Amino acid sequence: MSVWPEGVGREVFQTLDSTNAEAIRRASSGERGPMWFLTLEQTQSRARRGRPWDTGEGNFAASLLIRPEGGPEKAALRSFLAALALREALVEVCGREELFSLKWPNDVLLNGRKLAGILLESGTDSSGSYLCIGIGVNLANEPDPSFIEEGAFAPISLRSVIGSKIAPEAFLTPLAAAFARWEIQFQQYGFTPIRNEWLNHATHLGEVITAKLMGRTEVGTFETVDESGAIVLKTPKGLLHLPAAEIYFGMEG
Repeated sequence: MSVWPEGVGREVFQTLDSTNAEAIRRASSGERGPMWFLTLEQTQSRARRGRPWDTGEGNFAASLLIRPEGGPEKAALRSFLAALALREALVEVCGREELFSLKWPNDVLLNGRKLAGILLESGTDSSGSYLCIGIGVNLANEPDPSFIEEGAFAPISLRSVIGSKIAPEAFLTPLAAAFARWEIQFQQYGFTPIRNEWLNHATHLGEVITAKLMGRTEVGTFETVDESGAIVLKTPKGLLHLPAAEIYFGMEG
């Protein structure tokens, strides 16, 4: 059973517009972190590239505010730490190791369907640089289908598979504890062990995938993730290292 990590703060709200927005506000007010912000209702949820998102009643919405060293490239690698911590916390609360896999760059899958997502937002204020790691998990309910993009992974809830409801407050402790452990690993040993563990749980590794970028589409075999966090595809043109893309499994999305 996880215990709350020493030196890490937390605040729980009944309602917030967005936990990432709250974390950014608090950073601008001088909060140093690490600090978790959890809300039981989120009224202005958002996903990657500013898309709106439906948190849903009973689901998990929280953000971690930290002030990492090492520049924006190193800060961005925290999405892999967050994914590993999420998977670890999910296994702890339901005891089902085999259910969960990881999709590049920032999703956790349950039985091949989207259970959780991660959104990183960074900035600089008078105290230096900060990073907000927003995490949403469908603990109780699936989001409204109108929020799902065409071709995107079908959503799923944890309760629909394990049959019991995990309260967001109860999920926060194992998640915070797991992230704190991975953060220590990252600081001591760098990205390589994080990368290797992430690859151990990567979905569709070694299979043909489609990567959609601005203005072009690439199809290739998912070879690995490199030391910068970019996905690496083996294509007829050679190895492609893609730092950002929308990933679909198979020959086309």
